[in-house]
Amino acid sequence: MPAPFDRPASVPAFALFALLPGLLLAAACLFGGPWIWAALIWMGGASQIVDTVIARGFADPGRDEAPPGTDLLSVLLALLHFLLLAGGLAALLQPELGMASRIALFLGLGLFFGQVSNSNAHELIHRGSRALFRLGAAVYVTLLFGHHSSAHRLVHHRHVATPLDPNTARLGESFWHFFPRAWAGSFRAGLAAERALSAARPGRPNPYLVWIGGGLACCTVVLLVLGPAGLGWYLGLCLYAQMQMMLADYVQHYGLERARRADGRYEPVGPRHSWDAPHFLSSLMMVNAPRHSDHHTHPGRAYPALRLERAGKPRPMLPWSLPVMAALAMWPRIWRRVMDRRVMRMRG
Repeated sequence: MPAPFDRPASVPAFALFALLPGLLLAAACLFGGPWIWAALIWMGGASQIVDTVIARGFADPGRDEAPPGTDLLSVLLALLHFLLLAGGLAALLQPELGMASRIALFLGLGLFFGQVSNSNAHELIHRGSRALFRLGAAVYVTLLFGHHSSAHRLVHHRHVATPLDPNTARLGESFWHFFPRAWAGSFRAGLAAERALSAARPGRPNPYLVWIGGGLACCTVVLLVLGPAGLGWYLGLCLYAQMQMMLADYVQHYGLERARRADGRYEPVGPRHSWDAPHFLSSLMMVNAPRHSDHHTHPGRAYPALRLERAGKPRPMLPWSLPVMAALAMWPRIWRRVMDRRVMRMRG
């Protein structure tokens, strides 16, 4: 019998580790107390320690077909997102909750929305089903990040690793400079791409009406139901989650470039244009988002079928798991000390 790391990950394995932090947070919202700290410790430290100690990935799958249950897990994670958003805001407003526990719950929820919900919504907006796309877009709308559903597919995937992509971090650029530049740049670029599509197909509505209108509707509902304090916590959670999402983009494309050909066009997107991380636990929790280069090469490939292909040509590989590298990216000097020489090696 092959060892666990010699086999591809199964959908039940993804379900166990992707749902676990959400279930811990659900218990934290319902019961408070030690559940809050258990959820935060797992999301913010324990899982990263496990990945760092074991530092192994599971085997590549042998086929492209998505196994049974692939989409079901994505739907369950999206529904869990909506429940945690509503339940989390209500729990944060409980008067008996102490400030330390309130901050711990806020951090745990923000990490889940920015890492698990984001990875799952990203998966859904790439599915061929219109219903699944809309479900993923709804997750982003509730995080006031609906434009990502347009900008990611129409701009980032087309222009990744070129100056035309706002979400590709430049060599030497700190995350704190990248965050506002990429947020505003992707919003504008996605809007321009959607306007071009609507101009080419008269009568087609611009989805930015939904992305912006849906976000305003979410804010209005929260204000009416939970009051100004609830709206404050909601805006804070959305900002924190968006920071996690942009950290992922920053880490996964930092400093990498596509060569420009003699005719002025850029070379096709390949494995050398995204940073991968093989670590098993974060890969399961984030539905294989750390296998990022294969996703860019095959954007329609479902998460259980993504590969690392370590036996092929050398590709950019992060020294630690994606969540650990995202934390490191918030300290620019340390980040550059770790990553800049790796970037130059890959460029060479």
